[in-house]
Amino acid sequence: MTQAAKAGDTLRIHYTGRLNDGTVFDQSAGREPLGFILGSGEIIPGLEKGVVGMEVGETRAVTIAPEEAYGPRDDAKIQAVPRDAIPDHIPTDPGTQLEVTTQDGQTMPVVVAGTSDSHVTLDANHPLAGQVLNFDVTLVEIA
Repeated sequence: MTQAAKAGDTLRIHYTGRLNDGTVFDQSAGREPLGFILGSGEIIPGLEKGVVGMEVGETRAVTIAPEEAYGPRDDAKIQAVPRDAIPDHIPTDPGTQLEVTTQDGQTMPVVVAGTSDSHVTLDANHPLAGQVLNFDVTLVEIA
């Protein structure tokens, strides 16, 4: 009798994640399969929902809206910081990934979105925020 994936099961999957334009943003090829407990919140909600009911060896295409992935882009997470507030040794080229410390002491990843003579614009949105994600998922194991 075959077993279908359900909440509480430990799953191992191979996957390829693509944007709508076909760009691959992540994949497990060449690595160990991704392991997680289904329903535990270890992976994005849309992918968890997409693998429920799969059987070992099954491959499924799963399309995930931003609300079930990394959320919509939020303009409030984009801020211009005075250039003189950033130490000279910190790179500020657009696209550079940095970590900043918030007022409450938490670290947060940001990307340099742009620069001017007086300011550096930092974007704290997840790089995949606002994107529809398309996964090809193969269930390797249910433990």
